[in-house]
Amino acid sequence: MAGSSSTSLAAAEKPASPRRTRNKPEERHKEFVRKAIELFAEVGFEAGTRELAQRLGVTQPLLYRYFPSKDDLIAAVYQEIYVNRWKKEWRDGLIDESRPIRERIIAFYEDYTSTIFTPEWIRIYIFAGLRGVDINRRYAATVEAEILRPITLATRHSFGLGGQEPPTAEEVELFWTLQGGIFYYGVREIVYQFPMPVDRATMIRNAVDTFLTGVGPVLKRLAERENVAG
Repeated sequence: MAGSSSTSLAAAEKPASPRRTRNKPEERHKEFVRKAIELFAEVGFEAGTRELAQRLGVTQPLLYRYFPSKDDLIAAVYQEIYVNRWKKEWRDGLIDESRPIRERIIAFYEDYTSTIFTPEWIRIYIFAGLRGVDINRRYAATVEAEILRPITLATRHSFGLGGQEPPTAEEVELFWTLQGGIFYYGVREIVYQFPMPVDRATMIRNAVDTFLTGVGPVLKRLAERENVAG
């Protein structure tokens, strides 16, 4: 009897074996997207679902349950890296005329570069351009609509030029030069890993000051030409 009681007590005190739990679908989806971001940032869009499945330690059929095609996977990566990181307050800050235009543009680029100057963001963007993936076209359209056109109008107003007329393609192209120069700093810093002789904040201030010094006369010339043509 005593032995039987001891055995029963030992069995009662023995901890239950932990149950194996499966990841919830949304958690697995996030994990697949995270691994896809790592893969595409490392090797580009030559990588396919088979390689991603191998990295995840799952079968391709399971991966296809979440992403029926590679295009679906790329769309999920775009959503996570480019759409989810986009901030509505960038545009709001650029059109806030209670602040000087220089202050607005510098504040924008300081926050913008802190968001996009990451290896996965820049490397995926470059790989997408090389492979013709539409990430670049979609993102560039957003940048032009939500950033460059508002900057163009705000800068035009700061120089006392024009009303609410939509900016011309030539005007917007001026601001692409500013955007492109700042972006290329990130390419040199993040992708090429060059030693940068000027820190990021100083680079932004210098770029904006140089741009604003020269853009006023050009905007005035373009406005005068439009008035003559009109």
